[in-house]
Amino acid sequence: MSIDAGAAAPPRATRREWLGLAVLALPTMLIAMDLTVLHLALPTLTADLRPGNTELLWIVDIYGFLIAGFLIPMGAIGDRVGRRRLLLIGAAAFGAASVLSAFSVSPLMLIVSRALLGIAGSTLMPSTLSLIRVMFRDPKQQGAAIGAWAAFFGLGTVIGPLMGGAFLELFWWGSVFLLGVPIMLLLIVLGPLVLPEYRDMSVTRPDLTSAVMSVVGMLALIFSLKRFTAEGPIAEPAVALVIGLVLAVLFLRRQGRLEQPLVDLTLFRNGLFGTALGMLVLATLLQAGSQFLVMQYLQLVRGLAPLQAGLWSLPFTVGVIIGSMAGPALAGRIRLSALLAGSLAVAALGMVLLTRVAGPADLVLAVTGTGVVGLGLGPMVALGTGLIVGAAPPERAGAASAMASTATEFGSALGVAVLGSVGFAVYRADLSDSLPAGLSGSAAAEARNTLAEAVDVAGRLPSPTGSQLLSAAREAFVHGLQTSALVGAAVALLLATAAGTLLRNARMPGPPPAAADDTATSLKKVDD
Repeated sequence: MSIDAGAAAPPRATRREWLGLAVLALPTMLIAMDLTVLHLALPTLTADLRPGNTELLWIVDIYGFLIAGFLIPMGAIGDRVGRRRLLLIGAAAFGAASVLSAFSVSPLMLIVSRALLGIAGSTLMPSTLSLIRVMFRDPKQQGAAIGAWAAFFGLGTVIGPLMGGAFLELFWWGSVFLLGVPIMLLLIVLGPLVLPEYRDMSVTRPDLTSAVMSVVGMLALIFSLKRFTAEGPIAEPAVALVIGLVLAVLFLRRQGRLEQPLVDLTLFRNGLFGTALGMLVLATLLQAGSQFLVMQYLQLVRGLAPLQAGLWSLPFTVGVIIGSMAGPALAGRIRLSALLAGSLAVAALGMVLLTRVAGPADLVLAVTGTGVVGLGLGPMVALGTGLIVGAAPPERAGAASAMASTATEFGSALGVAVLGSVGFAVYRADLSDSLPAGLSGSAAAEARNTLAEAVDVAGRLPSPTGSQLLSAAREAFVHGLQTSALVGAAVALLLATAAGTLLRNARMPGPPPAAADDTATSLKKVDD
């Protein structure tokens, strides 16, 4: 039956819809957990699989890049084949890829498994949010439902480090991936019982060529960045850079010719849209990159157990949550440009604190720095989507929301790639100059790969040499952390300046009108 969009009073949700919301919260929480839980497993994972620093960065961020790359096309596919159907297919694929990741026996196998996890994860977020929008027709109930959905995403970022740390205390590194398997099984069983099926009959077939071009081009550019920072200006990353740039140009030209492009370039005619989108990418870049490096500091420099590291990482999450709540609350009282400029200056201060971390004794300073960074970035993360959607025409609000979600995922993955690459480049250069005398060539090569491998090598060496190597490796990593934090502080100050100048006339939008895909002419309910 069709949904009557012209009714005076929208229908209120029943108990079934609220139960469905509880089921939709499960994959939302899991996606957030998977973005952070792997950081805790990196030391034991590295000791087992021995990836190089470039492979290690791919293991961490390939997941986020592929979620970002496929988020928009998967949303369009869900509109055509059915949102519930795509959600359940994605849940099954996510569970299978989780098992494959848990039992990976080589860095390449884990990178491929994480890539499959990212593609599967890209089916979950657009499906959950779009189903909520059609399950809850009453504006107040819909607002409450979306708020609960967002709260579970935040909850995933909090409990991810705790559950991951507990599992790593008891089991092997692959156990952190198995956290998602029972959640996906529960979704597959309960989804057909409490979730409706919806399709948007007006959506045409998504342009998969554009999707492939964007993902391959993006990965080529990131590959060139990683290899340049790791090995210098050699031919291989130069070729990848050219391929990435060519694909980017071809992708933009193709979008301009399509009737229903993957990315609506007309949205960028409003300067506020592009400004807010770029700022959201850079804010999440700082958030993810700083968290990644500090998590390595907690375990490999300070020497904390995984559960302890998870507990010490909570101030960062708490800072983000407080900032995310304070931003919207203050937006009506303080000029938006001043609010965001001030909060981003606070984030820069947090990064400056991280540049002062000099060794294992600076635990409180490192944790305080990340908490201040999270507090300062929270308002931008919370208000960024509202700015982006508000800058778009009402009929393009859905496309703008999808691009905002993509920007958040892309920025998170880019943060690990950029700040992680800077940190590892400094680590390799410093350690090469300070290796203890008498160290074999193979041991030196292993130690230069990652700090985790250096810790492992040091544990196998005689006491004087092992202690010297461990001290040199930790000092080199801390120097890399300081350098990355310095870069992060410069980016945060740049963002603060941009917010104060480019957003001086920006205002937060009012309540958005009903989305285009909620109209009776385009949206059809499929009988259960």
